[in-house]
Amino acid sequence: MSSDIAIKVENLSKCYQIYEQPRDRLKQFILPHLQRALGQEPNHYYQEFWALKDISFEVKKGETIGIIGRNGSGKSTLLQILCGTLNPTSGSFTTNGRIAALLELGSGFNPEFTGRENVYMNAAVLGLRTEEVDQRFNDISTFADIGQFIEQPVKTYSSGMMVRLAFAVIAHVDADILVIDEALAVGDAFFTQKCMRFLRKFMETGSVLFVSHDTSAVLNLCNRAILLSLGEVIQINTPQKVIEKYLVDFYESFQKTETNIRSDQNFSEDENVIDLHDRETFQTFDKESILSNDIEVIPFQSTNDSFGTGYAKVISVKLFVKNRNSINLINGKEQVTLEINCLTTKDIFSPIIGFQFKDRLGQVLFCDNTYLTYQLNPITALAGQSLSAYFNFKFPQLPAGDYTISPAIAEGTQLNHVQHHWIHDALLVKVNTTNHVMGLVGLDMSEISIQLNNNFELVMS
Repeated sequence: MSSDIAIKVENLSKCYQIYEQPRDRLKQFILPHLQRALGQEPNHYYQEFWALKDISFEVKKGETIGIIGRNGSGKSTLLQILCGTLNPTSGSFTTNGRIAALLELGSGFNPEFTGRENVYMNAAVLGLRTEEVDQRFNDISTFADIGQFIEQPVKTYSSGMMVRLAFAVIAHVDADILVIDEALAVGDAFFTQKCMRFLRKFMETGSVLFVSHDTSAVLNLCNRAILLSLGEVIQINTPQKVIEKYLVDFYESFQKTETNIRSDQNFSEDENVIDLHDRETFQTFDKESILSNDIEVIPFQSTNDSFGTGYAKVISVKLFVKNRNSINLINGKEQVTLEINCLTTKDIFSPIIGFQFKDRLGQVLFCDNTYLTYQLNPITALAGQSLSAYFNFKFPQLPAGDYTISPAIAEGTQLNHVQHHWIHDALLVKVNTTNHVMGLVGLDMSEISIQLNNNFELVMS
């Protein structure tokens, strides 16, 4: 295998034997041997289920490959074979480097062992000596951030704590290849952001196989993508092309199912079906409740990961609506203020205070800073002086989910500056939306209408 290839898979297949009854398994164990001894063609007492059929692909070093497909398409089976927890029925694969895997929740953990004991066991499986684990244990414990639970049996852990510990281990074993199966769907927003920062740094040199139903994550993280369906490779292409094919196949299948259901039902007798021609039905809906975009702001996290010289520090961050007592609940599309308060420990000439607003994948949705406002008339903050920056803007409509704000204070110019303090994900914003926002953000439409034309001609305006 070429030195620039991390994983090579050739005609990989996996077949499971499905038995209708337990006694059929005993028959399969005994009777075919007797039938062969008597010169008869042996019978099979099972049905074959091919989870994978002739899968072939390559992953280059430094490449991130996304694997998508509907449930039952063979994604998890493929990853388990590549990690060595399942044997293929036929075909072969070759890996070049140390593999670290985060598969099913808690896989590889002994529930009776403590978190500490499981760290040592998992690290040993991944090829680390006890002395190496000793050197890294404090870093693993800090990354997991589960406190004294690391000394408790894993069976007492929540799902989020399980993922924290498992990801902390694979983040510190110097792996060459990471295999991740939907693990980032569990856990709080702050830990997800920490994982995304680690992943993006790892992807600069390492190879990643990433299974997810989240097409946005695949599009954002991966260089290429593989679409699986019923155990077969349907397409290997750019993430955008593969996701387009996935969505087409999904909706075609879904609509075919819906058509079959509708043809079998008599909707005139179904009391739960809304009459689409009944105007009074639609007039009962509250437009404001449909378009509400409630947003909860979690208080400032001063202890989150940060970096900088320390000559100035961010001491608080607030997001609020003016003239409102409550600062932890706002409504989308309102005029809001983001306040970033800082404190200097030495004289700072031309301070720049800014922020990034990110989604759960670490994508920066929008950002800004104070530099351009004071470019022609820079200010100086003396040592021990506090300063506050205010950003007033109309909050965008966002899909439901968790978002974070990372504030920072620097000194200099936009292109040439010294970072004094940057706090990762210092403020958590939870969007509990009830309206259907499509895409990364929703537009504040002034008017949407349909015009019916009597002449049946397409009117272009």
